[in-house]
Parts: sequence; structure tokens; C-alpha cells
Amino acid sequence: MNINNKIAKTYIFSNKKLTAVGVLGVLLGMSVYIFMNCLMVGFDRTSNTTVFKNTAHIRVYKDDEISKPLIKDSIAPYLIINPKIVPKINTIINPKKILQILKNDENVVIATPQVNTNVFYNNGKSQISGTAIGIIPEEANNMFDIKSTLVEGHFDHLIHNPNGIIIGSGVAEKMNLTTGDNINLTSSKGINRTLKIIGIFKTNNYNIDKIKSYINMPLAQQILKEGNTYITDINVQVADPEAVEPIAAHLTELTGYNAESWQKSNETIVAAGRMRKIIISFVSFTILLIAGFGIYNILNMTVSQKINDIAILKAMGFKGNDVVRIFVTQAVSIGFMGVIGGVAMATVVITLLKKVYIGGDIGYFPINYESTKYLQGIVIGLVITFFAGYIPAKKAANVDPVEILRK
Repeated sequence: MNINNKIAKTYIFSNKKLTAVGVLGVLLGMSVYIFMNCLMVGFDRTSNTTVFKNTAHIRVYKDDEISKPLIKDSIAPYLIINPKIVPKINTIINPKKILQILKNDENVVIATPQVNTNVFYNNGKSQISGTAIGIIPEEANNMFDIKSTLVEGHFDHLIHNPNGIIIGSGVAEKMNLTTGDNINLTSSKGINRTLKIIGIFKTNNYNIDKIKSYINMPLAQQILKEGNTYITDINVQVADPEAVEPIAAHLTELTGYNAESWQKSNETIVAAGRMRKIIISFVSFTILLIAGFGIYNILNMTVSQKINDIAILKAMGFKGNDVVRIFVTQAVSIGFMGVIGGVAMATVVITLLKKVYIGGDIGYFPINYESTKYLQGIVIGLVITFFAGYIPAKKAANVDPVEILRK
């Protein structure tokens, strides 16, 4: 084994240019693989964080019911020709029981009710339409981290002020309002309330910031002329948001209400993330594969150049397995040096990009040191270099020394 390693070492350093090319190929392939996959994880995490500021992992609600045919046979296949939504109250019946069922489920981390209502914001002669969300402040903040989006005021004041409201930055800008000002709210039931602005939030999604506001849930129930059991939605947070689909299906069966996952309500974002993941994985793996082909070509050339040496070694008593070990050791050594260099280079690039400020709700460049992606890159890099060396090594092991020496 020591002799095999010494011969492999001699081959590595006898042609430094070819070795350097092989190491450089693996280095670049490894650094690109780690960098792009860490970037992909960062993009996915940032995208999900943005979505979860306004969307629960699972939304439990009563869906609209469509009228169905009363008679269905060959003579009169459809009694109702133009199906329409059946006019029913889309609220959750016995919400306390449903909440208890949800909270007892092992997959559920947080479950909190809310009341959605369409309103008009009034300030003097100015009036704009929007949506007021009636929430339990502590629970809603635990789920959506509303505090992190506040640019003015204090979220905790909403807990102690039953007539307080937190408005979006778009609403504040359009109506020239700030914290401490009063705003008049008109509900869809014609109820007017004058509320005090105790905070302004900004999600950097202008479509949301220009219409949305948060109020206490009892107040939302009052302006809709409803009792304290009136609930339109129950928001659910689970431990693993990526595995939410089967949990949503289970909660639908459990409660009898429609449980819609965030993936279903954001299908475009999910599809874009899936497409990004496929492209980045394909490109980064291809670059590593190209680096492997580089090592294969180098070792193939080495086998051709050292064919006489191989014949002499076999004539001296070296077995085919010894020859395989020599060239595989050479390949893995080149791959190992390239992997170390690639890890170092990827770490430097990630460190530099982490300090680049993008702006918006993203902040700094969405990339971090993902240990899983580092480990994947190292394993894949070494496996590719192993097989890149093994194939020409098998060719060298099958050399007939008598034939070579005759030539």
C-alpha cells in the first residue's frame, strides 16, 4: 500500500500542470455548487418568510357552496342548468370546539381565530376601501411576527386599547395619517367607529399595505353586528411548513371545514421556487460533472503516457488491483485538493455577499452557510472524482505487460 501511494504521489507531482488543471476544475465546480445551492436555500427561506408575514401555514374556513343538480338521470341530466353559490353564512360554527380540536393535534404549533371584514377608511372627505383584520394580538404576533413590520408605534398598545388600530403604510400615506391620529371606520354593515392609530406597519408589499389594518377581534365582531362567537377564519401554524399538504387534508377531515395550505393559496410562488431549485441543481451538478470529466481526461492521458511503466510494474509482480489503487489514489487526491479549495472559495464568496445590502423587506443578500449543502457538495465531488479515476484505472489494470514490452 505504501509503494502504491508513493507511485501515485510521483504521478501527481511529475506533471504539475495537468494536476493543477484538475484541481482547478474541481475547485471551481465545488465552489459554484456550494454557492448556488446555499443561494437557493436563502432565496426559498426569504420567499417563505415574506409569504408567512401575511399568510398562515394553513387557513381553516367555511368555503362557498355551489348549488348542485337535484335530479341526475339520462332524461333530465341537470335540473339546475346554471349552478350558483348557495347564499349561506360563511362562518365557523362552534369555533371554540374547532380551536380545541386543532390545538390538540400533534402537528399544530399555533391556532388562532380571526375576523375579516371589508371597511371604508374615512378621514375628513377622504375615503378609501380596505380590509380590517380582527385578531387576538398576542397570538397573531406569534404567528405573523407583526412587530417586526412596524415602522411607527408599538404593537403591544393594541392589547390594552380596545379602540386602537394598526394601519398599513399605504393607508397612512394616502390619508396623511400618523400614530396618535384618529381614523373613522365604516363597516359593510354601516357601523361607524372612530379609532386611534397606535401603529403603522410596512410589509413592502404595496398591495397589502394600502388596504390592510389590524384591530381587536371583539371590535371587528361589533362593527359587523355579530356576537363573540363570530369567526371567519382560523389560522394554523405547523412545525414543518414544507410538509403542510397532508396535514391540511387531515385537518379538513378532522374539523369538517376547508383547510387550505399556504402552498395551495400561493401556487405561483411555489411553482417558481420549484423551477428555481431544478435549474440551480441541474447547473451546479453539471459543472461538477464537467470537472469530473476533466480528471478523467487527465488520468486517461496519464495512463497512455505511463503505459510502459504500468507494464513494468505488472511484470515485477504488481496486480491489477494495485494499479487501480494507484490511479484512484491519484484521482481522489486531486479531488480532495479541489474540494478543500472549493469549500474555501465558496465560503469567501458567501461571506462577501452576506454583507451586500439589497433593500426592501429582503435586507441583506439572502445567503448563508448551509452545512447540509457543504456536505452534499463534498460527498458528490469526491464520488465523481473517484469514478473519474476508477474508469481509466480499470483500463490500466487490464494492460497485458507482455504485449506492451514486445512493442
